[in-house]
Amino acid sequence: MFMKIRLKILEQEYRKQLLSHAQGSILEIGAGAGVNFKYYPPGSDVTATDISTRIIERAKAEAMETNLRARFIISPVEELQFENESFDTIVSTFTLCAYEKPEAVLGQIGSWCKSSGSILLMEYGLSQNGLVSWVQKKVAPVHYKKTGYRIDRDMIKLVSASGLRIKKMEIKYAGIVYLVWATLCRESK
Repeated sequence: MFMKIRLKILEQEYRKQLLSHAQGSILEIGAGAGVNFKYYPPGSDVTATDISTRIIERAKAEAMETNLRARFIISPVEELQFENESFDTIVSTFTLCAYEKPEAVLGQIGSWCKSSGSILLMEYGLSQNGLVSWVQKKVAPVHYKKTGYRIDRDMIKLVSASGLRIKKMEIKYAGIVYLVWATLCRESK
Protein backbone atom coordinates (compact mmCIF):
# COMPACT_ATOMS: atom_id res chain seq x y z
CA MET A 1 0.00 0.00 0.00
CA PHE A 2 2.80 2.43 0.92
CA MET A 3 4.57 1.69 -2.38
CA LYS A 4 1.42 2.50 -4.39
CA ILE A 5 0.96 5.79 -2.55
CA ARG A 6 4.64 6.66 -3.00
CA LEU A 7 4.45 5.87 -6.74
CA LYS A 8 1.36 8.09 -7.14
CA ILE A 9 3.17 10.99 -5.47
CA LEU A 10 6.22 10.46 -7.66
CA GLU A 11 4.06 10.19 -10.79
CA GLN A 12 2.70 13.66 -10.04
CA GLU A 13 6.25 15.01 -9.82
CA TYR A 14 7.20 13.23 -13.05
CA ARG A 15 4.14 14.58 -14.88
CA LYS A 16 4.96 18.12 -13.77
CA GLN A 17 8.57 17.75 -14.87
CA LEU A 18 7.72 16.30 -18.29
CA LEU A 19 4.63 18.27 -19.24
CA SER A 20 6.12 21.66 -18.41
CA HIS A 21 7.86 21.19 -21.81
CA ALA A 22 4.60 20.91 -23.76
CA GLN A 23 3.90 23.87 -26.01
CA GLY A 24 1.79 25.01 -28.92
CA SER A 25 -0.92 22.69 -30.19
CA ILE A 26 -0.81 19.52 -28.08
CA LEU A 27 -2.15 16.05 -28.84
CA GLU A 28 -2.53 13.77 -25.85
CA ILE A 29 -3.23 10.15 -26.68
CA GLY A 30 -4.91 8.04 -24.04
CA ALA A 31 -5.81 11.12 -22.00
CA GLY A 32 -7.98 9.12 -19.64
CA ALA A 33 -9.75 11.26 -17.03
CA GLY A 34 -7.46 14.23 -17.67
CA VAL A 35 -4.90 13.66 -14.93
CA ASN A 36 -2.28 15.52 -17.00
CA PHE A 37 -4.37 18.63 -17.57
CA LYS A 38 -3.26 20.53 -14.47
CA TYR A 39 0.39 20.10 -15.47
CA TYR A 40 0.18 21.77 -18.89
CA PRO A 41 1.49 25.34 -19.14
CA PRO A 42 -1.20 28.05 -18.88
CA GLY A 43 -2.94 28.74 -22.18
CA SER A 44 -2.26 25.29 -23.61
CA ASP A 45 -4.43 24.09 -26.49
CA VAL A 46 -5.01 20.33 -26.15
CA THR A 47 -6.65 17.69 -28.32
CA ALA A 48 -7.31 14.78 -25.97
CA THR A 49 -8.13 11.28 -27.15
CA ASP A 50 -9.30 8.13 -25.41
CA ILE A 51 -11.40 5.08 -26.22
CA SER A 52 -13.97 5.46 -23.44
CA THR A 53 -16.93 7.84 -23.60
CA ARG A 54 -17.33 7.62 -19.82
CA ILE A 55 -13.67 8.49 -19.21
CA ILE A 56 -13.76 11.36 -21.72
CA GLU A 57 -16.70 12.84 -19.80
CA ARG A 58 -14.51 12.88 -16.70
CA ALA A 59 -11.71 14.48 -18.74
CA LYS A 60 -14.11 17.20 -19.93
CA ALA A 61 -14.97 18.00 -16.32
CA GLU A 62 -11.27 18.12 -15.43
CA ALA A 63 -10.57 20.46 -18.37
CA MET A 64 -13.29 22.83 -17.14
CA GLU A 65 -11.97 22.67 -13.58
CA THR A 66 -8.40 23.44 -14.69
CA ASN A 67 -9.54 26.04 -17.25
CA LEU A 68 -7.86 24.12 -20.08
CA ARG A 69 -8.82 24.75 -23.68
CA ALA A 70 -9.43 21.22 -24.98
CA ARG A 71 -11.10 19.23 -27.73
CA PHE A 72 -11.98 15.58 -27.21
CA ILE A 73 -11.97 12.62 -29.58
CA ILE A 74 -13.26 9.17 -28.67
CA SER A 75 -11.27 6.67 -30.73
CA PRO A 76 -8.50 4.10 -30.50
CA VAL A 77 -5.22 5.78 -31.44
CA GLU A 78 -4.73 3.29 -34.27
CA GLU A 79 -7.89 4.65 -35.96
CA LEU A 80 -7.16 8.36 -35.53
CA GLN A 81 -6.48 10.38 -38.64
CA PHE A 82 -4.71 13.70 -38.58
CA GLU A 83 -2.78 15.55 -41.25
CA ASN A 84 0.98 15.08 -41.10
CA GLU A 85 2.72 17.66 -38.93
CA SER A 86 -0.49 18.81 -37.20
CA PHE A 87 0.83 19.20 -33.63
CA ASP A 88 3.71 20.95 -31.88
CA THR A 89 3.74 18.49 -28.96
CA ILE A 90 2.43 14.95 -28.62
CA VAL A 91 2.02 13.43 -25.17
CA SER A 92 1.59 9.84 -24.02
CA THR A 93 1.66 8.92 -20.36
CA PHE A 94 1.37 5.27 -19.40
CA THR A 95 -0.39 4.24 -22.62
CA LEU A 96 2.23 2.39 -24.67
CA CYS A 97 2.01 -0.60 -22.34
CA ALA A 98 -1.55 -1.19 -23.60
CA TYR A 99 -0.80 -1.32 -27.34
CA GLU A 100 -0.12 -4.57 -29.15
CA LYS A 101 2.24 -2.77 -31.58
CA PRO A 102 3.68 0.23 -29.72
CA GLU A 103 6.36 0.87 -32.37
CA ALA A 104 3.62 1.38 -34.95
CA VAL A 105 1.74 3.72 -32.60
CA LEU A 106 4.91 5.76 -32.01
CA GLY A 107 5.55 5.90 -35.75
CA GLN A 108 1.99 7.02 -36.34
CA ILE A 109 2.09 9.79 -33.75
CA GLY A 110 5.51 10.80 -35.05
CA SER A 111 3.94 11.58 -38.42
CA TRP A 112 1.47 13.92 -36.71
CA CYS A 113 4.22 15.88 -34.96
CA LYS A 114 5.75 18.92 -36.61
CA SER A 115 9.40 18.57 -37.61
CA SER A 116 10.32 21.13 -34.96
CA GLY A 117 7.99 19.55 -32.38
CA SER A 118 8.41 17.28 -29.37
CA ILE A 119 7.06 13.93 -28.29
CA LEU A 120 6.83 13.57 -24.52
CA LEU A 121 6.48 10.10 -23.03
CA MET A 122 6.12 8.78 -19.50
CA GLU A 123 5.91 5.02 -19.66
CA TYR A 124 6.53 1.85 -17.72
CA GLY A 125 9.38 -0.24 -19.04
CA LEU A 126 11.85 -2.95 -18.24
CA SER A 127 14.27 -1.90 -15.54
CA GLN A 128 17.98 -2.00 -16.24
CA ASN A 129 18.48 -3.20 -12.67
CA GLY A 130 18.98 -6.97 -12.93
CA LEU A 131 16.93 -7.93 -9.88
CA VAL A 132 14.05 -5.58 -10.70
CA SER A 133 13.91 -6.70 -14.34
CA TRP A 134 13.96 -10.36 -13.24
CA VAL A 135 10.91 -9.70 -11.04
CA GLN A 136 9.19 -7.76 -13.84
CA LYS A 137 9.70 -10.64 -16.27
CA LYS A 138 8.33 -13.14 -13.74
CA VAL A 139 5.17 -11.16 -12.96
CA ALA A 140 4.62 -9.73 -16.46
CA PRO A 141 2.46 -12.59 -17.84
CA VAL A 142 0.12 -12.52 -14.83
CA HIS A 143 0.02 -8.71 -14.83
CA TYR A 144 -0.81 -8.66 -18.55
CA LYS A 145 -3.55 -11.25 -18.15
CA LYS A 146 -5.07 -9.26 -15.28
CA THR A 147 -4.71 -5.71 -16.64
CA GLY A 148 -3.90 -5.91 -20.36
CA TYR A 149 -0.75 -3.86 -19.74
CA ARG A 150 2.80 -4.95 -20.55
CA ILE A 151 5.33 -3.84 -17.94
CA ASP A 152 8.40 -5.56 -19.36
CA ARG A 153 9.09 -3.75 -22.64
CA ASP A 154 12.53 -2.36 -23.44
CA MET A 155 11.63 1.32 -23.73
CA ILE A 156 14.97 2.47 -25.11
CA LYS A 157 14.82 -0.09 -27.90
CA LEU A 158 11.12 0.55 -28.49
CA VAL A 159 11.46 4.31 -28.89
CA SER A 160 14.61 4.02 -31.01
CA ALA A 161 12.99 1.41 -33.30
CA SER A 162 9.99 3.68 -33.89
CA GLY A 163 11.95 6.27 -35.85
CA LEU A 164 12.07 8.80 -33.04
CA ARG A 165 15.25 10.37 -31.73
CA ILE A 166 15.64 10.49 -27.97
CA LYS A 167 16.80 13.96 -26.92
CA LYS A 168 16.68 13.22 -23.22
CA MET A 169 15.66 10.28 -21.08
CA GLU A 170 15.36 9.91 -17.34
CA ILE A 171 14.72 6.55 -15.75
CA LYS A 172 12.93 6.72 -12.41
CA TYR A 173 11.46 4.60 -9.63
CA ALA A 174 13.72 1.52 -9.51
CA GLY A 175 14.23 1.91 -13.24
CA ILE A 176 10.65 1.10 -14.27
CA VAL A 177 9.34 4.58 -15.14
CA TYR A 178 10.82 6.23 -18.23
CA LEU A 179 10.52 9.94 -18.97
CA VAL A 180 11.37 10.57 -22.62
CA TRP A 181 11.78 13.80 -24.54
CA ALA A 182 11.91 12.81 -28.23
CA THR A 183 11.94 14.43 -31.64
CA LEU A 184 11.61 13.11 -35.13
CA CYS A 185 14.53 11.69 -37.04
CA ARG A 186 13.47 13.43 -40.25
CA GLU A 187 15.12 16.71 -41.07
CA SER A 188 13.36 20.01 -40.32
CA LYS A 189 11.86 21.64 -43.35
